[in-house]
Amino acid sequence: MAERTVQLVLHYDGGGFSGWQRQPDQRTVQGVVEDALERLCTTHIAAIGSGRTDAGVHARGQSVGVRVPDAWHAPKLRRALNAVLPSDVWVACADEMQPEFHARYSAISRRYSYYVGTDDGVNSPFRARYELPFDRTLDREALNAAATRLEGEHSFRAFAVLGTAPVHDDHRCRVVESRWRDRAGGLVFEIEANRFLHHMVRFLVGTMLDIASKRRPVSDMSKLLTASDNSDVSPPAPAHALFLERVQYPRDLYVTPEAL
Repeated sequence: MAERTVQLVLHYDGGGFSGWQRQPDQRTVQGVVEDALERLCTTHIAAIGSGRTDAGVHARGQSVGVRVPDAWHAPKLRRALNAVLPSDVWVACADEMQPEFHARYSAISRRYSYYVGTDDGVNSPFRARYELPFDRTLDREALNAAATRLEGEHSFRAFAVLGTAPVHDDHRCRVVESRWRDRAGGLVFEIEANRFLHHMVRFLVGTMLDIASKRRPVSDMSKLLTASDNSDVSPPAPAHALFLERVQYPRDLYVTPEAL
């Protein structure tokens, strides 16, 4: 049977999911997407994500690769999926891709953001669901210095959950941008890299907030980037304020790259 390779870009509110990856007896993003695809295509269709977001983590740019019967061109598939998916998942766009496209292995970069609220309004139920309330004084100079030290290629073994990467993995990631940005009501941390480790962004945010609130020195960031384990890292920041913003791929993997 002839097939099309399609990339779906998903928005989802992670609060109602036990993460991305399908699990028995748990509601997951992959699970509801595959259920919707099966309903439309009358057969199981694997939904391959660019990565596994943790329970509670949100997305505005999760990339998902699917292979569907040829009749399902990308715009038609997007409309049909949005008609049957639950309200906390939305297909923002769909693009036909070359057959060799793989949502995980073809990615050249991923971008995350983490939202911290520093004003009293962060306690509103409309913000607390997506921001980390933080009422300690922050040293912005120290915060910026800690973020800048992450840029470049480093081993992030200290910022990963022990045992979640293969034994042979060197835990090296190439960070192309790392910065804190002011916004109304607080701050947002933005980071883009070729890959991320399990809980990596949350460990980074927890450690930087400790540095900026004088709980540990800025020099600890450099020490952690050469550490052989995660025994000295700060506790990870909560999942609910983390967003997967986008995943980038080579242009030649798109059937119509001029549309990008």
